[in-house]
Amino acid sequence: MATISGSKGHALPHDHGHDESYLAPKGGYGSVIWDWATTIDHKKIGVMYLVAVLFMFLLGGIAALAIRIELFAPTVEIVQQNGDKVLSGNWLGHLLGFTTLAESNNAYNRVFTLHGLIMVFLVIVPSVPASLGNFLLPIMIGAKDVAFPRLNLLSWYVYLAGSFFAIASVLMLGVDTGWTFYTPYSTMTDEQHIRVVLMITAAFVLGFSSIFTGLNFVVTVHKLRAPGMGWFDMPLFVWGMYATAIIQVLATPVIGITLLLLIFERLFHIGIFDPRMGGDPILFQHFFWFYSHPVVYVMILPGMAIISEVIATHARKPIFGYRAVAFSSLAIAGISFIVWGHHLFASESEVGAVIFSALTFLVAIPTAVKVFNWTATLYKGSIALTTPMMYALGFLFLFSIGGLTGLFLGALSTDLHLTDTYFIVAHFHYVMMGGTIIAFIGGLHHWWPKMFGVNYSEFWAKVGFWLVFIGFNGTFLPQFILGTLGMPRRYATYDVISHPEFAALHRASTYGAFILASGLFVHLIVFIHSLVAGSKAKPNPWGSLTLEWTHTASPPITHNFHHEPVVTHGPYDYDTVYPAQTKPGEFPMPAPASGNLH
Repeated sequence: MATISGSKGHALPHDHGHDESYLAPKGGYGSVIWDWATTIDHKKIGVMYLVAVLFMFLLGGIAALAIRIELFAPTVEIVQQNGDKVLSGNWLGHLLGFTTLAESNNAYNRVFTLHGLIMVFLVIVPSVPASLGNFLLPIMIGAKDVAFPRLNLLSWYVYLAGSFFAIASVLMLGVDTGWTFYTPYSTMTDEQHIRVVLMITAAFVLGFSSIFTGLNFVVTVHKLRAPGMGWFDMPLFVWGMYATAIIQVLATPVIGITLLLLIFERLFHIGIFDPRMGGDPILFQHFFWFYSHPVVYVMILPGMAIISEVIATHARKPIFGYRAVAFSSLAIAGISFIVWGHHLFASESEVGAVIFSALTFLVAIPTAVKVFNWTATLYKGSIALTTPMMYALGFLFLFSIGGLTGLFLGALSTDLHLTDTYFIVAHFHYVMMGGTIIAFIGGLHHWWPKMFGVNYSEFWAKVGFWLVFIGFNGTFLPQFILGTLGMPRRYATYDVISHPEFAALHRASTYGAFILASGLFVHLIVFIHSLVAGSKAKPNPWGSLTLEWTHTASPPITHNFHHEPVVTHGPYDYDTVYPAQTKPGEFPMPAPASGNLH
């Protein structure tokens, strides 16, 4: 990494109150609420996204636990001595007062759809870009804010509007279409209700929030980098956000138009996807996955961006192959647009399946480059086993399992046997939760002292990590076996007479889910305790070299910097700034360079 020098910074325009922490209250309760509701400060918007995403994560997690409780035992119909039939094992049906098998199964369908929709559209997609990205990206490149602060605020309210439609649909007992809204089911189900239209509208509106955020990030990275900061002097977190933003801007309009067509079809009976009206349901699948496969990388690229920062900081080493990692982010973004057909192996032509199978393996190359470079960075590093680092190591293990099991799904010979089984569920969760959510939690622990200016309990955070790690594997490893044994996904029950092994594996998965949930609650308590009683954090407790640690307070001031930052070293120049083999806290950081005062 080349050292940057020579550029002189300038004092930022001085406004009264902007030298205070961005968290400093401005007046009474009413003023504070109004200040946060109308703020264009990227940090406050990031924090509001964080609270909303964590709340939605809680709702989605509760739905996941409900799924696991329902599958803890199979639902069986028992004929009593008087001839009446009663159901056993249908926990959800009992909870909601349903007495028939059909009603109970329908309740299960709605809960797993709710889980998928919340987790994908309201949690994983916005989690890192909207919360950590909003908070950190401008500071990391030395900017005062994003390029379009008011558009950023609009994005937040669009997210709230989309969430409102989703919650309205849930209050009307939700939908049972699955998170993919596959036609013709989504055009035929619940035809007498508007709740499917509300849920589709929610996804449509949320897409605008993604586009606004992506557009803001692209322009911010192009136009607002600190003087002297070239493209290859940016932290890899910024590269990851940039690649993500490109996908958001280019792919999201496709799903927006598709969902709009779906709404028109339901409301006005236009024959687009419904074969009863001359439509083609496969066309919907092509449109849907042309967006939704790239959006898989909208979910995982930000997680990868976090891991690059955490590993370099807590291993005290320059990232191995910086440019390779940066370009691999762009390569993943580019390839993601040409592999959507691998979701349609069971429904497309043989020639198409062969082509998309071959293309699918391409995406493994830049992904493997990243994993190799992270591992090489750890080699001979001065590794500090902090909570963020443990999450980074957990990410490498879990994401590698998710990636390698994807090879079985990219190969036609095995994919046709595994399609629509629990193998898919396990693979998807190892990539999305084992990748993105694990990285997100690790990133929260890494930047929590910076965002809120307080320390958390390392001991209890590590306890939370182990519960999450053990619980996650306990939940999803059995599902790989279930899938290979032929257990279909999205089924409300299973036959233990013909497949007695299903019962033990489902019970193991449910036990794992509760261990996982207990770990997440430990983290929640750790964070809340730190806000209430945590000690004051140092400006740079990890000894990191990126601008958000070296040039800002903890928490940052309203304008981020007192002066336009002058960058005197690269983001990962640990071999030149620190003596070799030092650990965090053992070597004081050089004083940050300051700009000219005029």
